[in-house]
Amino acid sequence: MNPDALLGRVRKLLAMAEAEGLPDAARESYNAKAAELIAQYGIDRALIEDGSPTGPAAGDVVMGIDAPYARDKISLLASVADPLGCRLVHRTAPSPAGSGGATLHSAHLFGMAVDIERVQMIYTSLLVQQAHGLAAARPPTWEDPRAFRRSWMAGFAVAVRDRLAQAEEAARRRAEESRAADPAAAGPAARRSVAVVLAGREGLVEAHLARVYPRLRTTRTRQLSGSGGRDGYQAGQRADLGEGRRVPSQRRARRQIS
Repeated sequence: MNPDALLGRVRKLLAMAEAEGLPDAARESYNAKAAELIAQYGIDRALIEDGSPTGPAAGDVVMGIDAPYARDKISLLASVADPLGCRLVHRTAPSPAGSGGATLHSAHLFGMAVDIERVQMIYTSLLVQQAHGLAAARPPTWEDPRAFRRSWMAGFAVAVRDRLAQAEEAARRRAEESRAADPAAAGPAARRSVAVVLAGREGLVEAHLARVYPRLRTTRTRQLSGSGGRDGYQAGQRADLGEGRRVPSQRRARRQIS
């Protein structure tokens, strides 16, 4: 399938998955298919760019993250970005004088253009789906609702990362098997394996990140006291972006050193 046509199908599936009041089974079906197609789209574009005369180049974009729960939204964005081959730097700045004193948050996203596009598309859809799920969740009467919601969103983000990682890995396996079965159909670029192509792209992204931020530190893991993590994880599974497995290691969002 033409990559652009495939991306159009992904947008339609995500739009259907965002509908309020949609049964969980239908939402899961739409998201599972969307994850499969968007992973395939990423692999297809990577192989096309690898075979082009100019080759791929890494880029970046800054995304403003709105309150409330800006840190939790950053965590969700990082959980989408990492499996899709992007890197994220969490930036903070003091708010302008007279604006209430709240800290401003932004995410500086690094990746190949196609992967940044995929991250933004999925993240935007998941923010809507997360809002639906969070509105339906009921904190225990004895618990601070804000603590419950933060832990719920953390569980949601972990489930999303698990599913996306699985969808990406499955797409890579399918691409490798397809090339092995018919290398001539893939053209001269077939001399490089999918794993080598993707590793090369990752190196370009890391090098671009290092040029822009030569000094970074990894943030400490947040300690959340709320009891909503399990409910949030289950909601993330219902917003399933592919049948998945737990991923033992997870990159944390990196923070700019002033």
